[in-house]
Amino acid sequence: MEYKSFQVMIWCISHLSLSLCSRSRRTGQYNVQRCKGSGKAPYQRCSSQDSLDEQAMVDYFKEVEIIQRSGDAETQEDLQLKVADEGEQEEAWLMEAGLATLFDESASDGEDSIVLLSTLTRTQAAAVERRVETLKQTLRKRNKPYSVPDVREIFKPSPASQSKDEAGSTERSASSKQEVEGLGNGAGPDTPGGGADAETDINLEVSFSEQALIYKEGLKVTQPQNEADDRLPDFRVSQDKTGQTRVGDLSAEDMKKVRRLVLIEMSALFDTCGIEVKAHKALKVKVRESGLFGVSLSTLLEQDQRRILGTKVPLILQHLISHIEEQGLDTEGVLRIPGAATRVKAVCHELEHKFYEGMFPWESLKQHDAASLLKLFIRELPYPLLTVEYFNAFISVLKLPTKKQQLQALNLLLLLLPEPNRDTLKALMEFFQRVTDHKDRNKMTLNNVAVVMAPNIFMCKGFRSKISEQQEFAMATGTANIVRLLVRYQNLLWTIPKFVLNQVRKHNMENQRKMNRDRAVKKLLKKMAYDRERAEGGFIRVQAPQFSMVSMAIQLTEDLKASDVLTRFLSQERSLSVKREDLCLYEMGGNIKERCLDEETYIKAVLELNPSAEWVIKSVQH
Repeated sequence: MEYKSFQVMIWCISHLSLSLCSRSRRTGQYNVQRCKGSGKAPYQRCSSQDSLDEQAMVDYFKEVEIIQRSGDAETQEDLQLKVADEGEQEEAWLMEAGLATLFDESASDGEDSIVLLSTLTRTQAAAVERRVETLKQTLRKRNKPYSVPDVREIFKPSPASQSKDEAGSTERSASSKQEVEGLGNGAGPDTPGGGADAETDINLEVSFSEQALIYKEGLKVTQPQNEADDRLPDFRVSQDKTGQTRVGDLSAEDMKKVRRLVLIEMSALFDTCGIEVKAHKALKVKVRESGLFGVSLSTLLEQDQRRILGTKVPLILQHLISHIEEQGLDTEGVLRIPGAATRVKAVCHELEHKFYEGMFPWESLKQHDAASLLKLFIRELPYPLLTVEYFNAFISVLKLPTKKQQLQALNLLLLLLPEPNRDTLKALMEFFQRVTDHKDRNKMTLNNVAVVMAPNIFMCKGFRSKISEQQEFAMATGTANIVRLLVRYQNLLWTIPKFVLNQVRKHNMENQRKMNRDRAVKKLLKKMAYDRERAEGGFIRVQAPQFSMVSMAIQLTEDLKASDVLTRFLSQERSLSVKREDLCLYEMGGNIKERCLDEETYIKAVLELNPSAEWVIKSVQH
């Protein structure tokens, strides 16, 4: 598709006050004129703080043209998309949140739904109530029988616990407001004197939607201005003695609970800010069942795991990234300058036939061709990397009023992605960061990377035909800024907020209480109580059955960290060939199934949260 000058000018005047001249047919390059009426020189940033500069927009639309000319759309049937009908969307949401019993009494997870509901905050509960009420009204309009309960009954506490819950709710609300206000006026725990640092503190202990409600209720927080290129604010997470929980640190069982809670929290955050997000649903289409390009991530990983057990990121993507890095990240315009189209097409065909046989001549693959293949791989996925279900939510992130809330929403959305998508996206963002680390030589700044990768990530099939040229222009700045945030703040985004983990702990404790009648459980709880007494006596017992160590007693002090436990273990087990970075101390049992602790975790702080925890050293699961 060729973008004519008048279309570009319309978009630029309304969104960036820019004017992009028509592309020279002979040279294939763009010329950029001065901003109309502004007197600004070419390639100078315009006034909109959220806008990318002129050269960045040139690069964006040049990348769009490369995609349109590449002809890769012919290799795979377009994904057909449809917005779910009202009612249908709410049913799907409640099912995904593990709350199917709220509209289907025959659902099998009734008890678990009740426990889940007991852990919700007021904003999360409001998000559930809203969707139940919408579903109820939709069914009534259709004159269909329904068994959806009255929303007032869903969260109705028992008389015995009502006064206690009301007191606790008031206390939590006051505490949340105090914490948020503290962060907003510079009175946060790590910023005793100034407000500037507090504006960039990320609070993971209070629900994001609860924080958004406090902002909405009148708390004014001055947000740092968006900066051009790489000078974005240095957001940080306040140190927590219980340790940071990263994606992959929890058991599959607990991650299932995390995902349900995060879905509710994400919806609550958008609801609180008055942003409606319509979810698409994908209609099944015929896709390739083998190969490298145009194959679903799940199929690719099935193929790869038959060759290398435990593979989490497609091998072809790993090889392309490694090749670009091994041949040097100093190549100028490594992601911006395209490889020769005919050569890239030929290499793609050769990879399909020789990659798994180990016969592909990697040494002859040029850097720019490898980068073009990497981009082709992303956009040829039959289903979007960001998924059909959450694609619109990612697009809507920039509608949130503050930069901090935008990061919080991205954090939640990344946790909602299926594991293959999340791991693949993480590998890409880490690679993009390494590219920008060499910006002085390769001329690929954070902006450069964002604008050339945004079309490849967001111009997925199905959405291409659904979006008009005018809408595509409007999406340019937004999608590039989302990629900027994903790359710049990845150390914050691929973590599980503490308030979500605390809700998982509460969920597990409620389940345990229901199981207390069982003798075996009572016996287990008795053992846990004995272990707790031993911890209170001044030491903990650490096990490492994977390495044939029965038990190791370690003195419990205020300053004892997970790193100290690992150091002690390695000093006693010197014959082991395992590397320090491949070991992790796990918190197991009690109110968590399994959690890998980061080395800065204070053991005593975790014991206060989980008195019945056991401590096990295992190899890290890569």
